[in-house]
This record gives sequence, structure tokens and C-alpha cells, in this order.
Amino acid sequence: EVQLVESGGGLVQAGASLRLSCAASGFAFVDYTIGWFRQAPGKEREGVSQISSSDGRTYYADSVKGRFTISSDNAKNTVYLQMNSLKPEDTAVYYCAAGLYSIVSRWLGYDYWGQGTQVTVSS
Repeated sequence: EVQLVESGGGLVQAGASLRLSCAASGFAFVDYTIGWFRQAPGKEREGVSQISSSDGRTYYADSVKGRFTISSDNAKNTVYLQMNSLKPEDTAVYYCAAGLYSIVSRWLGYDYWGQGTQVTVSS
């Protein structure tokens, strides 16, 4: 069965770093676009970063450019999100997702979703 499992969240102070992992099973990352999304209390879900595993192209929301880095290890079917210089406004549940027909410019077309991992950044 297709599964996406996030890990690596936690409670940190502003300015700290975390690395999130998204491990997939049941399909090959190389055929899909993988995205990271987040949802904070009282806010709508927003896209954070995307990577096209076939050619390595990456995309970032303006709010995280220069601080977050997405990468993939196709041999391990795993995608990572390195988060540096964390801010309180980064606090959210972070989800990874995969899509075969994703429209990256609109953060749409994701077919599979993980259950999420909590990231909390204190001031």
C-alpha cells in the first residue's frame, strides 16, 4: 500500500534548526513530484517546498526561501526538508505529499499525503 511517513518534528527555540524526513513506500519517488505543506492553528494549509525527483528542480514559498532546503534520496525513497533559522511563525503541522500530475506553480495535484509531524518554535 502507498504510504508516506513524516518524522523529525519537535519543539525548538527561534533560530534553531530541524530536519524533517518523508519516507515513502509503494511507489518510486523518481516518478513523482514531492511537496512539503504546513498548517498552523486558525490558518489554511500552505505550500512550503516542492521537488521534482526526475530532474531535481526545486520550489520554495517566499516565506521560507533562504532558510529551508528540500532534497531527495531516490535510492532510499526519502525526501528531506532542512529548516534553518526557524521562526515562531513556522510553527505548524508539516505534511509531505506526492503527486504524479502535480502543477507546481499552483501547489496542486498531490495524490498521497502523510499524517504530519508537529513543529513548534518558541520565541
